[in-house]
Amino acid sequence: MINQKEIILPAFPRGFHLITGLVMEQLPDLPGSGLLHLFIRHTSAGICINENSDPTVPDDFETSFNRLVPEGRGYYTHTTEGSDDMPAHIKSVLAGTELTIPFSDGRLLLGTWQGIYLCEFRNRGGRRRLIATILT
Repeated sequence: MINQKEIILPAFPRGFHLITGLVMEQLPDLPGSGLLHLFIRHTSAGICINENSDPTVPDDFETSFNRLVPEGRGYYTHTTEGSDDMPAHIKSVLAGTELTIPFSDGRLLLGTWQGIYLCEFRNRGGRRRLIATILT
């Protein structure tokens, strides 16, 4: 059985934001066991799973991504939407746009220190939309 739902996230500032709770709040009850597939419908943001405990982890992500893909370089030709736009597209490719997470007994089977992150790469990205597909 397949069930789909759109999840609308509020606007977040640029950076990496734990959204596990927000995702779970908008999902229907997860039946039995199966897979949750999440897909972000944007080209300048990403989603990933990583450590959810130490509050310095998102800062280190932001610093590392900005060093890997700096803004304001003369080699970008896609610049009409601002200096953060093309770097945001490249960072989205690096972070990824989808996740598949197993679940059982109504709970995601994430590891003890794992959480779902929204990777917001724009200075003003606005609300972001995810498609959640539940496969049982």
